[in-house]
Amino acid sequence: MKSPPPVEPLCVKVNDATRMIGVGRTKLYELIASGEIEAIKLGKSTRIMTASLHELVMRQREPE
Repeated sequence: MKSPPPVEPLCVKVNDATRMIGVGRTKLYELIASGEIEAIKLGKSTRIMTASLHELVMRQREPE
């Protein structure tokens, strides 16, 4: 019996997001404040939308 493929999370913790894109917490919060990365609050916890991390990286790859 095959196991189902792993599911990519919709959002991740701040520390996980910093590791995913290789920036520090301060830079990540700057990106959130500027609207370049989408974050949500779940109770007192801040979660970063993984789709917005992917979009940020793709925007940075595009030639200017």
